[in-house]
Amino acid sequence: MVDKNIITEISRWKEKREAVILAHNYQPEEIQDLADILGDSLELSRKASGSDAGVIVFCGVRFMAESAKILSPDKTVLLPRMDAGCPLADMITAEQLRLLKEKHPRALVICYVNSSAEVKAESDVCCTSANALKVVQGVEADEIIFVPDQNLGHYVSRFTDKKIILWKGYCSVHHRIRAEHLQRVRRAHPESVVLVHPECRPEVVDLADEVLSTGGMLRLAKDSDAQSFIIGTEMGLIYRLQKENPGKKFYSVGQTMICVNMKKIGLPDVLRALKENQFDISLPKEITRRARGALDRMLQYV
Repeated sequence: MVDKNIITEISRWKEKREAVILAHNYQPEEIQDLADILGDSLELSRKASGSDAGVIVFCGVRFMAESAKILSPDKTVLLPRMDAGCPLADMITAEQLRLLKEKHPRALVICYVNSSAEVKAESDVCCTSANALKVVQGVEADEIIFVPDQNLGHYVSRFTDKKIILWKGYCSVHHRIRAEHLQRVRRAHPESVVLVHPECRPEVVDLADEVLSTGGMLRLAKDSDAQSFIIGTEMGLIYRLQKENPGKKFYSVGQTMICVNMKKIGLPDVLRALKENQFDISLPKEITRRARGALDRMLQYV
């Protein structure tokens, strides 16, 4: 049971601070219900850039809050839990990317938004899972370094003749889905449409009916005549899917589809962020400037 008093306090402090609360689709249910804006990485990046609020409370993980700060350097961006990180983002450093660029001097660097500000600053353009293919197809380069998610990069490589140089990073949640897991759920619900995230392994992607970002899954579930879906992404999305489509059924690929980092932020953390300014995201000006260029170029491909 959600404490209504804390919801009231958050609303009061949000108004006092002239703040907006952004939340990713994988956040806990009570955070999704609280958010002013709920979405995937691309949607939240765009909304953060266009928000009139002076304070952005970002309920997600650190790289998302950093992206909001990069796009809105004059705003206060608060991450309610500083330990809400992303193992995928941590799989590559700016130094490792610089070494990779030295090995492939003619390649253009496309950096998945699930990365640190420092890695973005070393990149030519960012992408999200929603627009990765558009970015790869749109850039004027025949050789591309794609970091850090190998599965998303592999998926995109299916639709282009460009040379894609992959980094061996992966999302631990999506990467743990195996083909046999999906086949088992499909046998139990043979009438269901299978939707998986492009961060999944290639053999899982091969079994899907549609490969989509979380935003794409939300749109398809709403528009489709199908009444039953198997969802191959973090389980937080199922709450929103069920809420927005009460007459339809949604099944997870497995009970292990939980991102621990995405579940760290609770209502008390949001209240403390507003009351105590925790945790204020700060980035070096040069990193912000260079990363901003990569993010701005990403927003051309929507």
